[in-house]
Amino acid sequence: MSDVHDDYVAGDINTIDEDDFDEIEETYEGSQDAVTATAALEFIAKSLAEDPNAVSVEVSERQGKVVLSLSVGPSDMGRIIGRRGRTAQAIRALVGAAGARDGVTTSVDIVD
Repeated sequence: MSDVHDDYVAGDINTIDEDDFDEIEETYEGSQDAVTATAALEFIAKSLAEDPNAVSVEVSERQGKVVLSLSVGPSDMGRIIGRRGRTAQAIRALVGAAGARDGVTTSVDIVD
């Protein structure tokens, strides 16, 4: 059985180093509660989008939940939503798990 930290390589694309975490916190100053969820949503959306520069995430709070509003380019809307909304549903599940790590309940709104 291997340890989780055995395969860690500094700067690996699938990990967040301390320096990266500080940069993420500075980017989302007003949303200290959902830093991991916000970073996860932005990473997933940019990975799926043809135009990653058009991806933006706005954070707000509503009824005790952290609401993440995702905006993408018009040509990427179908990629983010997926067939019958399956991709959007998967994104919401992953971001929800990342939010749970931060100790908050998250909601993802895809804005057109």
